[in-house]
Amino acid sequence: MKANLKNELDKVMSDLTNLSDTIFENPELGDQEYESMKLLTDYLTAHQFEVEKGIVDRDTAFKATYSSGKPGPQIAYLAEYDALPGVGHGCGHNLIGTMSVGAGVVLSKVIDEIGGTVHVFGTPAEETNGAKVPMSEQGVFDGIDAAMILHPSDTSQVSGESLAMDAIQFEYHGKTAHAAAAPEKGINALDGVLQLFNGINALRQHVKSDVRIHGVIPEGGHAANVVPDKAVAQFYVRANNRPYLNEVVEKVKHIAEGAALMTGAALNISNYELSYDNMITNSVLSDLFTANLKETSRLPVLGAKESYGSIDMGNVSQVVPAIHPYIGLNKEGLIAHTKEFADQTITDDGHLALYEGALSLAKTGYDLLTNEEAVQAMKEEFNKNKEEVTV
Repeated sequence: MKANLKNELDKVMSDLTNLSDTIFENPELGDQEYESMKLLTDYLTAHQFEVEKGIVDRDTAFKATYSSGKPGPQIAYLAEYDALPGVGHGCGHNLIGTMSVGAGVVLSKVIDEIGGTVHVFGTPAEETNGAKVPMSEQGVFDGIDAAMILHPSDTSQVSGESLAMDAIQFEYHGKTAHAAAAPEKGINALDGVLQLFNGINALRQHVKSDVRIHGVIPEGGHAANVVPDKAVAQFYVRANNRPYLNEVVEKVKHIAEGAALMTGAALNISNYELSYDNMITNSVLSDLFTANLKETSRLPVLGAKESYGSIDMGNVSQVVPAIHPYIGLNKEGLIAHTKEFADQTITDDGHLALYEGALSLAKTGYDLLTNEEAVQAMKEEFNKNKEEVTV
């Protein structure tokens, strides 16, 4: 019956190609993906999925479910469909969303005979304020046995790791004065920000090598002859895992407080985007998927490359066994977040990646639905990893 998955995909492949290309042609930013969501959910509805829109108070988030009515594992495919400003689908989310929808539809065609449930979750705004974070926090993935997402890249790679990340804003408030005639009357908020940067630079020597701290000054005053009464710095702080990131963030906040004391400015600290947890790849699930991708794809599947980025799939991996592998677009050296990357998604190579990716995801779902031992091993690994993190 697993062989039937290819036949089912062949039947819908022209639909999936049109979906992906249409989303490419009409890019929408995070939390504004109304037309992209409609395209995907209408297609799922047409294939007898029950669709709930606007989950976790995000207008463009959705949950689509097809149940066999028989007991069995619950498989989740996660769809992204937000674009980048000025670039469009330079991260290939048009492919991601369509691969997951395609895998869900294909698996639904055989699930009535083998049992279980298949879900497709629409997860907006991965590039900015990832909806997978509140979805993970609010129990959306409760009862799910495995969660999968497949990301396009220059080459195919197995699922690996990502860094935990906090997005922190430091807002300093001082007092204006004439910078030449009466500087003693002012409190320079920009000096607070500059001392913050200096303190963070001194901290870099005393943190682990996986830590990344990088920031900008979106507001630092308006005229050189006016003492700035407000200055704002925004930082991403990243580390290999959430517990150590929390330690580093506390040190950064102490530096910020010290800078406020040094300059006399008042300080307000807040998060300007949602926090992402580190990705914990489930090796049992990853091995199943990698075997299917190697069998399906014409490209080699490379090992996990070292990553210093952060993804909201990391939050999902903290609550359910999960993977985030990559499928190649047959253009080694292609750089993500560029127009060249976006354009590659609608070439023959991009369409072939869509086909091979959807089929590999569907095959992995089938493996889980028909292999109780694999599901048990996957869950045991997940529980062990969680125990190690909390010790």
